[in-house]
Amino acid sequence: MTALVLYSTSACHLCELAEDMLLDVQARRPSLQFEKVDIANDDQLIERYGVRIPVLKRRSDGAELGWPFDDLALREWLAG
Repeated sequence: MTALVLYSTSACHLCELAEDMLLDVQARRPSLQFEKVDIANDDQLIERYGVRIPVLKRRSDGAELGWPFDDLALREWLAG
């Protein structure tokens, strides 16, 4: 299982695009699981990700993929 965190916030169209990409990958790869975390509720997350969202983070090794990314970049990052 691949466990990810999607750091985002409400009313962020880029975050919605990233989530849609993840859902597309998840439809083909059910072992992909992700949790969406709204950074607006945490000052430390705002400081770390505020100007970078959406950001994906792998739970296994802490690797991050920051915006901008496309389907190909996402698949390559997931394979890494």
